[in-house]
Amino acid sequence: MTDTTGQIATDPIIDRVAPTALSTCCRAVGQSLAGAVRPRRPDPARIARLREALVAPPASSVTVRLRALPQIPRVVRSMTVMEGVRSPATIRMDMRTYVIDHPSARILLDPSVASQVRERVLGAMQPMLRAAVMPSPDVLSTVEALHRGGVDPASVDLALSTHLHWDHVSGLLDLPALPLMAHRREHEWAVAGELAPAAGVRPALAGRTMDLRDLDGPPVLAFPASHDVFGDGAVVLVDLAGHTPGSVGVLLNTERGRVLMAGDAVWHSEQLVHGAQKAAFPGLLVDVDRDATFATMMRLMALPGDVTVVPCHDHDLAARWAKDEGGA
Repeated sequence: MTDTTGQIATDPIIDRVAPTALSTCCRAVGQSLAGAVRPRRPDPARIARLREALVAPPASSVTVRLRALPQIPRVVRSMTVMEGVRSPATIRMDMRTYVIDHPSARILLDPSVASQVRERVLGAMQPMLRAAVMPSPDVLSTVEALHRGGVDPASVDLALSTHLHWDHVSGLLDLPALPLMAHRREHEWAVAGELAPAAGVRPALAGRTMDLRDLDGPPVLAFPASHDVFGDGAVVLVDLAGHTPGSVGVLLNTERGRVLMAGDAVWHSEQLVHGAQKAAFPGLLVDVDRDATFATMMRLMALPGDVTVVPCHDHDLAARWAKDEGGA
């Protein structure tokens, strides 16, 4: 177990970030309007080929327990999240953190929100982007969510981030001694260069013990590469590159079946129902490679029905694993 009980600092974080041009924001808004009328459509033939080539995940006699920590949702219009989707008219989104209990370790998946996150983390963002991603005023910090969920922060052994954006790592600012496991390619992208590619990330990584992993394993399901974290098939990282260069999914063998924690490959499960890519505003501003992100979405659409895909911002789907919302 890790000592995570150090004093929480609340000073603003100084993070030198690559600027997002106003012209790019305006272009994203224009593309969102166009996408609402003529959304990009997935290729059924490509999805069929992916299904034909599915590779079974490694057999495992070990199961993990997945828990969604409490979080406060925002109700948003579906059209602001995904192209061309008018029904449902609104969806609930949040910045959720999960706990994975493996026999060898307790893992904090995507520690999302620092205390006083608006003041401490988001100030370096371009104002239009900041307005688009701003959490609800009553959003729970990761530490508060742990306490409300009945999890002692000191019982957590390590964090694991699907990718290194602020809403998947900023909670680490309040857990300074907690080691972080991440994809090596993602870490290299996040720390390369004088200016950070995304706001609110480097301060959460600074001085932290890092456990960097490579996707050195074979194809799994529809994904071209993998990494078996514990060597027992219970927690397997898979390649979801696109949203960021090193985005990964976390394939879990739970007592309730296989669950793929998909990070921000898609933001909401309705995207997979409708085959809808993210709305260009803010998708164009946060997806490093829009075409690769769309290709990854089609890989997710090709998965068999016995694999539950959980986008990390889908509030209602997360409720299946949340005690406070009627989950197990």
